[in-house]
Amino acid sequence: MINRLKALFVGLKWKGNVYVAMLLSLLLVMALYSISRIGFYFFNTSFFPDMTLPRFARIMLGGLKFDLAAILYSNSLFILLMILPLAARFKNGYQQLVKWIFIVFNSIALAANTADFIYYRFTLRRTTLSVMAQFENEKNKGLLFYQFVLDYWYVVVVWIILIWLLVKGYKRIKLEGPQLKNSWTFHLSSFVVMPIVIYLFIGGVRGGFKHSTRPITLSNAAEFAKEPKDINLVLNTPFALMRTAKASVIQKVNYFENEEQLTKVFDPLKVPNDTAAFKYDNVVVIIMESYSKEFVGVYNKWMEPGRYHGHTPFLDSLIGVSRAFEFSLANGRKSIDAMPSVICSIPSIEIPYVLSHYSGNKINSTASLLKEKGYHSAFFHGAPNGSMGFNAFANLCGFDEYYGKDEYNNDDDYDNIWGIWDDKFLNYFANTMNTFKEPFYTTLFTVSSHHPYKLPKEFETKFKGGDRDIYNTIEYTDYSLKKFFETASKMPWYKNTLFVFTADHASAEIAYPEYNTAWGYFSIPIFFYKPGSDWHDFAPEIVQQIDIMPTILGYLNYDKPYIAFGRDAFKRVEEPFAFNYVDQVYQSFRGNYLLQFDGTKSVGLYDFKKDKLLKQNLLNNLPDTVQHMELHLKGLIQQYNNRMVDDNLTREGSQIANSIRRGN
Repeated sequence: MINRLKALFVGLKWKGNVYVAMLLSLLLVMALYSISRIGFYFFNTSFFPDMTLPRFARIMLGGLKFDLAAILYSNSLFILLMILPLAARFKNGYQQLVKWIFIVFNSIALAANTADFIYYRFTLRRTTLSVMAQFENEKNKGLLFYQFVLDYWYVVVVWIILIWLLVKGYKRIKLEGPQLKNSWTFHLSSFVVMPIVIYLFIGGVRGGFKHSTRPITLSNAAEFAKEPKDINLVLNTPFALMRTAKASVIQKVNYFENEEQLTKVFDPLKVPNDTAAFKYDNVVVIIMESYSKEFVGVYNKWMEPGRYHGHTPFLDSLIGVSRAFEFSLANGRKSIDAMPSVICSIPSIEIPYVLSHYSGNKINSTASLLKEKGYHSAFFHGAPNGSMGFNAFANLCGFDEYYGKDEYNNDDDYDNIWGIWDDKFLNYFANTMNTFKEPFYTTLFTVSSHHPYKLPKEFETKFKGGDRDIYNTIEYTDYSLKKFFETASKMPWYKNTLFVFTADHASAEIAYPEYNTAWGYFSIPIFFYKPGSDWHDFAPEIVQQIDIMPTILGYLNYDKPYIAFGRDAFKRVEEPFAFNYVDQVYQSFRGNYLLQFDGTKSVGLYDFKKDKLLKQNLLNNLPDTVQHMELHLKGLIQQYNNRMVDDNLTREGSQIANSIRRGN
């Protein structure tokens, strides 16, 4: 047995080995993708002015990650045929089949890449499957394709050269017959290598092997982009097509006949009219993982005595000296929904913004707008760098720095699943901010109150929250926040800082039936704390995550126009509302009511403040309320969809659009 295993490894040769041949074939395609990226740039240099060599080198390096994913996707059949434990792999007929599969599939992928050399000029984004919807009503698709080939024949020549290099390179890769003549060792080696290749394949298409790594998507390219448009250089077209194959496509809607009617109903362009001087206060936003309002005592005083037990004594005390709102809601159910909502005042409709076809759009954010006022900005997330694509999105938002597990640089404090324990990372957060020049804007995302709800060993006996494991971690994070404030309150920047608290989304752990409802699924804490203020508000109003950015800017007396789908919750000029989307239904909260709308008609109206279990549908009882709320909701949807498709999510885009409307 030992001799056989020895023969298994010693008898292998590199030259002509089937796995080496497969690897070299994939590396050949990687090289051609890099050449295509260079070609893409040179065909579109006018769209990337001021390009520098270090900037382009970063783009090329980052692009390899997306090239690898695309190549593994498009060559999955080729890889499977190469690793099957069959002796027939080495026969001429089988290898001819494999060769043509390799050439045909990669030729199609390279064709998509080279077509975007030209098509990018018209769309200013990598082609996604939304292009199919764009041309679905065209009856002369064949003629359009023929005209494209005729007009841009030189791109076809580039594609032919790439195919020639593909075929020529593949022919130079030698593949010999089975190197292990013994049938037993041959099959054993094949079965041993097969799961290893599959494991590497999965890591490659996901963009990493870490537990917290989501499969990479278009928005992850922002990690390597200095400017939002650089994302299109980092990406490749086959990846963009494949990653949007199953994604819903945001399409324009026309509930309103013209822009004037639309903007009267809902206009996300905020034009501040304050004359007060700008306040250079620091701003610290803390996003708490899975922190439902259900866990926080102060929000649940309406429950019968003895039925409810809270788990956040520190937050309860802080809310008592803050500006808080009785009805505070998330705009989504995922962490990736929260990022654009909290930082950019962009909700998620149907699909998370960062997973949409338009995640590379130019956007304004709290970080980018405050940068104009001289603020230093940083994003903190104790997870492994790259987790959830947060570092990529932070870069897109204009944060100056990102601090993750790598920067923390002490794996002794790593929970081995999600990130650095909250108490350790919050202490690091305070001490790092203490090195920043004021004013600064920072955002922190906690990690510990996440399934499987583990605690550091030293706290396993300290927190015994109840019959649900999440209660223990909620109490632990609450304690960690208390320790953070004890540390931060001794630092010179503390008294000059506005603290904003929210959660990314409500938890899936629901104990009380009132929270197992269409409003309970989105109920989270949102409150604002300023040391030394006399705040003690608990307004019976609605507030949502997308209100955070305009409220911060309003508090600071920011004086320039910007795009935000939420409102300034302090000024109370706009009528309070909240919006979210669940189970193919749009939900709007205004006043006492929750309206549910399916995109065509309203399907439900509930007094969610009095009827907490949403038992009584008032749709037919209050037609005026339904009409008023539906009109506003349609305005929000149209503004969101149309601006997303038109890449019009900044004040510059709105100013251009307004100028066009005025005929200037």
